Amino acid sequence: MSTDIWAWVHDAHQQLAEAGHRRLADAIYELPGHANEGRNEQLDAVYPEAVAAARALGLPWVEVYLRHWRMQNLLNRRHQGEQALPEAVDLLEFAHREETAGCPQSVCVVQDFAICHARVDGPGYVPERLAVLSETLERIEPARACFDCLSREYSDALEDDGRPAEALAHLDTAAARIQAAGEQLSLHFHHSRAGTLHLLGRHEEVLALLDTAEQAERVRGREIDESDRRWGALLRARALASLGRTEEALALLPDLAEADRHADLRAAWTTTVELLVAAGARENDAELGAALAGWVGYLDGTGSHRPCVDLLLAAGRLALARGARTIALTLATTGERKLADLRRTEGVAEQVAALRAAAEALPAPELPVPPAELPAYLAETGVPFEAGADLLAVALDRYRGEQAGATVLALNLAGVLGGLGHARAAADLLWARLDADPGNEELVGMLGGALIEAGDAEGVGRLADRLAPGSPSDAHWVRARWAAAQARWAEAVEHCEAILAEHPDRINTRRLAAGAATELGDHARAQRFYQEVLVHALPPEEAAEGEAHRTVREPDLWHLITSATANRDWAVVRSTGARLGIEFDEPEGPVDEEWQLVTVRATRTNGATADLPAVRTGPATARILPVLGDDLTLNHGDVVVFAPALLEEPPAEGAPEEERRRWRPVFGLLTLLDPAGYTTYWIDGAWPGDDAWAELREELGRAGYAVWAYSGEQYSITDPAEEDGFLPGVYAALGVPPTASAAEADALLHRLTGSWTHPLAWSDLAEAAGADTARHKEIVERYGL
Repeated sequence: MSTDIWAWVHDAHQQLAEAGHRRLADAIYELPGHANEGRNEQLDAVYPEAVAAARALGLPWVEVYLRHWRMQNLLNRRHQGEQALPEAVDLLEFAHREETAGCPQSVCVVQDFAICHARVDGPGYVPERLAVLSETLERIEPARACFDCLSREYSDALEDDGRPAEALAHLDTAAARIQAAGEQLSLHFHHSRAGTLHLLGRHEEVLALLDTAEQAERVRGREIDESDRRWGALLRARALASLGRTEEALALLPDLAEADRHADLRAAWTTTVELLVAAGARENDAELGAALAGWVGYLDGTGSHRPCVDLLLAAGRLALARGARTIALTLATTGERKLADLRRTEGVAEQVAALRAAAEALPAPELPVPPAELPAYLAETGVPFEAGADLLAVALDRYRGEQAGATVLALNLAGVLGGLGHARAAADLLWARLDADPGNEELVGMLGGALIEAGDAEGVGRLADRLAPGSPSDAHWVRARWAAAQARWAEAVEHCEAILAEHPDRINTRRLAAGAATELGDHARAQRFYQEVLVHALPPEEAAEGEAHRTVREPDLWHLITSATANRDWAVVRSTGARLGIEFDEPEGPVDEEWQLVTVRATRTNGATADLPAVRTGPATARILPVLGDDLTLNHGDVVVFAPALLEEPPAEGAPEEERRRWRPVFGLLTLLDPAGYTTYWIDGAWPGDDAWAELREELGRAGYAVWAYSGEQYSITDPAEEDGFLPGVYAALGVPPTASAAEADALLHRLTGSWTHPLAWSDLAEAAGADTARHKEIVERYGL
């Protein structure tokens, strides 16, 4: 059996496709891309069905493969630790059963096991990691790609044990064995070695290594993907910052938003930023602190305990440098809690204790006003958040007034902490106040929000259970918001309906229920909820101060239009549109007008997004313009319903005229309303010239067909009349209407293009028409299509 994993993948894909299991076959190709590129939603959508199909078909090798790539995503892109540990252990056992031991991917599962334990506590699990990696490395050949991967994991374990010199020696030995076996080192191998050199302080060698490695990739004709480019830039930036070359480092460092999008960048990014801050080359501000706090909270929630502690210590050092006393103390408290999750605490426990001591040594500010007046003072003066947190913490600690005043201070401090990324700390503070002031509704509401923001499922359940005996509707509301945050839409609707049965006048409950029903595709129920919002809401002029949440908002009307459109309730679409000042060409009936060009963002079958040009035909409908392939469930002429929110902001005021002219509103696809029924076939060949192509499009359009060119000016084909000559080419999709047969389309194309100097090929259409495909095969061969 071949040990080439990708040869096996190709064979498995082909066999599954030929057997009619197309969706599973496609998943085999798509899952690694989703995993490596961090397309988490797409992976989560594809994986359950794929692994269930593999089990149903009795394909354990395919199951190992699918589960491995999901683990790669969970560990490397989402940085899960303890959350993923049960699956990592179970998968290792499954991959070494008799029926799976020969699977080419089974060895890779050892890497998943090692990475997962490193996420939980790398230093604490060094013996287990080295043992399982050593055993596996001894039984696989250096020519296998797995040898590269597992050698890097072995080096990482040595680094976590404080042995970077041994880690480098191990990598160099592994490199020699891989090259002696006739294989090239991967770019990931070079990146790993660069990380080890960084730990040894050999930063000039890091820069030279990265240059050499990337040049070798280009010489071999391999394109460096976006993920590797990002990582290479970050490694260079860290090395340059370590060398004091701060301007060069800043030029290469990914920005904060990019690090926020890619969890795998955050640790090295933070190290680099610390170096730049220490050199005075980058500002150490509250925005940076809030981002780091959010990342700490994320790792805390995924059970990635050791990286969480490492990151919070860096965040704590930066907070100390800013003089942010309360934030530093909050991070120290988190660190103290996290120590209990670590197997091995020597060294790190001392660092957490030092953070606590340094934070307590920072001077506490003097209150500018009495504690009871502080919230109003902060609101009026615009004191920065971190300074405000210090003031509120002092006020709360010293407050000797009545209980309500302490609660107000706690609510304000929790709001500031939450705004600075410390949702868990905010929740802890609110829990303490709730015990002292159990009947305070504002406390309950803010605590629920903080628990949801912190991703604290146990805390949400605890709060709901506490509320249920005395206020079941409040308990349902907490659970409904949590369910919505977890995309458990049916559960969210269920809890909302329980509330509305008791309190039919609740407006925000209906909004949440309507949104959840929309996510479920239950547009009739969504419309009902939005219409009830209008019934129970107050007119703006009748709303008392603080009741703005009970008035009808413009988004409510747009959402009602959208759900009514999906339900073809045109009377409601028109009456609601009138409330928004929309004028229609016709007074009644379906809305099918021609408004403006827009872009509809849809999802391909592989999970990637596609921006489709369309003509807006009503408040929430658009007709798709391009002829599309089978990677989308839409096609030319289909009328779709889109969600009302703009996905991209229009150009800023003062933007260049060309940018404003080219801008089109981008909306998210909600559902297909009226399919046009077009079938797509592909045309390939020589570009006939602008006039001939325009004439073809016009004639096809007159006959009810559509054509959409996908090739650009760079597309060229072989010129059979010239040796080494090329012609401009065209690759296009032909949309055949449901009223025409493939044979009629074949005949029409022959008639319209028969006089062209260079013929076009349309093999799939000819085959569907039952025509002779030999002519098309000859054209493909002659023109190198």
